[in-house]
Amino acid sequence: MARAVAMLVALALALALIVAASAGGAAAQQCSAAQLAACAPAIISGSPPTASCCSNLRAQEPCFCQYARNPAYSSYINSPNARRTLTSCGIAVPSC
Repeated sequence: MARAVAMLVALALALALIVAASAGGAAAQQCSAAQLAACAPAIISGSPPTASCCSNLRAQEPCFCQYARNPAYSSYINSPNARRTLTSCGIAVPSC
């Protein structure tokens, strides 16, 4: 599991760099996949999300569809555990 968490964090950082390099302006500052790392235990293992995870998800909510379309993240974002995490945080599951 530690390896999966490390992979998710590395992917989050890579995506954050890609978004920052390609989007520019306010959108790049708003979408930060690195913030999703706080939710790695909930998304990977199905454990209950922390308050920090839910807070970060709310901040990243406008970016969910962008992350879901990214091949590096789609399997995590579209997983049943990710949907459960969103529901547990009181966030609507987006339809992209």
